[in-house]
Amino acid sequence: MRVCLLIEGSYPFITGGVSSWTQDLITSLPAVEFSLFTISPTKNQTRKYVLPPNVKEHVDVILGEERESSGRPGHGAAILRILRNIRDRSPNVAISDIVELLGLLPEGFNPMNRALESQVFWDILVELNRRHNPMYPFTDFFWAWKAAFSMIFTMLSVAPPEADIYHAISTGYAGLVGTAAKLRRGKPFLLTEHGLYHKEREIELRRASFIKGYQRDLWISVYHFLSRLAYQSADYSTSLFEYNRRIQIELGAREDRALVIPNGIDIPRFSSVVRARRPGFHVGLVGRVVPIKDIKTFITMARIVRHGIPEAEFHCIGPTDEDEGYFEECGRMVESFRLSEVFHFTGRQDVLEYYSFLDVMLLTSIREAQPLVILEAYAAGLPVASTRVGDVAGMLDNDERFLASPKDAEKLAEAVLWIYRNPEEAGKIVARRKKMVRERYDKEILYGTYGRLYSSIAEGTPWRA
Repeated sequence: MRVCLLIEGSYPFITGGVSSWTQDLITSLPAVEFSLFTISPTKNQTRKYVLPPNVKEHVDVILGEERESSGRPGHGAAILRILRNIRDRSPNVAISDIVELLGLLPEGFNPMNRALESQVFWDILVELNRRHNPMYPFTDFFWAWKAAFSMIFTMLSVAPPEADIYHAISTGYAGLVGTAAKLRRGKPFLLTEHGLYHKEREIELRRASFIKGYQRDLWISVYHFLSRLAYQSADYSTSLFEYNRRIQIELGAREDRALVIPNGIDIPRFSSVVRARRPGFHVGLVGRVVPIKDIKTFITMARIVRHGIPEAEFHCIGPTDEDEGYFEECGRMVESFRLSEVFHFTGRQDVLEYYSFLDVMLLTSIREAQPLVILEAYAAGLPVASTRVGDVAGMLDNDERFLASPKDAEKLAEAVLWIYRNPEEAGKIVARRKKMVRERYDKEILYGTYGRLYSSIAEGTPWRA
């Protein structure tokens, strides 16, 4: 059996949660052959993972790259009819129209240039601009439209590797490729989401200062539409926890085929940590030094904690080279707070060494799904405090003592101080959660579930959990 993984902007070029999950999925299923179809923002990226031997093919596509078109579609009248339906129904475009359109556009064909040569298509663009963008010049509307849809057309013009199952690890462009493969090749399409792609992109767009007004709204609507298209097209969809599953269903996923399969970790590896505390009180964060991990809040928390725990030290454990500008800002912040002697950027390290002596693990992210680092910390015997993101509240038993809103460094500091002052009770909490991790989050069991799901999909038999 050959499974083609459709991956946007992560594995094997970026380290972190989704990439680690993907590597573990592949290595945990050695009897399954995998192909990789990766979607990247730039060329010539460096692989951060050694591809396992059961990866048989890797195709990397640059998202904004212009591609030559091959072939030509038939059914011209049908395509024009669908385009007129899209115009008339905009912005509430019917998924059925897009599904029918994808079935009429052959692989290798990029409709962008052909569309721009068509008077009918220009008439449709002018009408859309008149209806939705009357306050802005047509040129603004056109370039925003072209920027958004040229990426979509690029993805539709690329043929992914042949496979028995197409498994997208997000909606967005990866989900679009999976939908197209299902319609064009008649192959099953499995969708897995760790977060909610359209929500993540919307957050980024609303924070971006360089895109405003109608252009921002256009991009947001495109990403929401791509998610709805993937949910409604997938034979099965999986999410990490029930809240995200309900969102998928609300946007069109079939309830009886929307599954929850949580993250998993190597229980024996992390449970093998031998605790050997060091002098002082050590607070750790495992994560990339990038804005989404909000290392600046970790630094601010450290400044507050030092007033209550003078012997405290802080360890930011993870790569520092993915956003060098942000890393430099964090370094200057550490210096300005006079924490240079007690705040350590370790770079990439074996986390087991740190799990052996850390007194508390912190997570300050502004966005997560179901972070592996919390599961690892529990398995190793560490207490955890975190921002309330994704499924973290459920993972921490909704214990408000250890939960804070994103950016709330003061509340995180209070959690760290509570753990420092109540070591015996904190130890009891850790023991309970360590047992919970062993029972619910063993990656061998969870990745085995994907193996059985692959077999069920390939054989066309109904899935039974």
